[in-house]
Amino acid sequence: MNAHSSRRRPAEQEDGTELFSGTARDLPAGRHQFHKERLMAQIQQERHDRHVPAKPRRGRLTRPAVLLPALAATLAGTVVAVSALHGREQTGDGVGTGPVLTTPVGAASTRGVPQLLDRISLAAAGTGHPDLKPGQYVYIESQTAETFVRTVGDESSLASHELHRRQVWQSADGTEGWLIDPAVNDSPEGETLSLPDEQGNTPKATLNAPSYDYLAKLTTDPDQLLATIYKETAGMGNSPDQEAFTTIGDLLGESYPPAGLYPALFKAAAKIPGVVVVNDAVDAVGRHGVAVARLDETSGQREEWIFDRKTHVFLGERTVQVKRVSGEEPVIEPGTVMYTSAVLRRAIVDGLRQTPSDG
Repeated sequence: MNAHSSRRRPAEQEDGTELFSGTARDLPAGRHQFHKERLMAQIQQERHDRHVPAKPRRGRLTRPAVLLPALAATLAGTVVAVSALHGREQTGDGVGTGPVLTTPVGAASTRGVPQLLDRISLAAAGTGHPDLKPGQYVYIESQTAETFVRTVGDESSLASHELHRRQVWQSADGTEGWLIDPAVNDSPEGETLSLPDEQGNTPKATLNAPSYDYLAKLTTDPDQLLATIYKETAGMGNSPDQEAFTTIGDLLGESYPPAGLYPALFKAAAKIPGVVVVNDAVDAVGRHGVAVARLDETSGQREEWIFDRKTHVFLGERTVQVKRVSGEEPVIEPGTVMYTSAVLRRAIVDGLRQTPSDG
């Protein structure tokens, strides 16, 4: 799920935003930064300087995990070409680096946007969507890769982190969580996302750092929901419309919106100006689909939510540079894939760090 913490936009990036809770920890930007913004912010120094000791594993619970059919997506055998990195260099954070990720820039059109989002909303409403109960956790497993700025001495250049597995757990109230991501922490055990944070703070959940309980209290009326999103994210990002689009996208990728809210998010997205359809987009593991997207005119980057063409199940997302923006060092050329992900599993489990296969 997404949550991963609030996602800072290019102008706001800072090291260590957090995943589900709004706490500022040394984690890559949550879903928000988890996109294009996470790339630029996360690679630079100190990411693993503050290592969080791994907690001992909890015993396997006897009750099997509940797989979430509405959001689950099966892993395809082919890995997308942009993720096949060559000349990898192993880094201290446990993930190899390689050349810039690239892809052809797909054509975008405003034609058919309402109809597509309506079909996606109907599909979201028509599948099983169990409630997350106290004592249970949302488990999300994905494959991700990103392009980032690497600085050596006085010289900066673009590089990429290889495709790798990311696993996130979050409790219903957002106070317990765990993250395993070699691009964030080189320990195979991962690190805690549980609250209070290292300063003893327990911040309240927000749209940019949501818990399931927080999302369950949001209105499911699309107009009121969109108004809430604009109000809570006022002053963030490069524009109100782009921030609203990004916020909804973050909820799709690494959170678990309740049954009533999930289809309402797509209906709200249909009301955001500038939303387009990209007829062919590819997620991080090579699955082709149709994308709902929006171009950030300031950064020149297009955020794409990728859905299965037939079932309209959410597959993953990517951020593609589609316009060359002057004044940046180094210049990011059109066709650069700044971030790509594929959600492989979204499930309800009964223990922190438990996976569906443990059930």
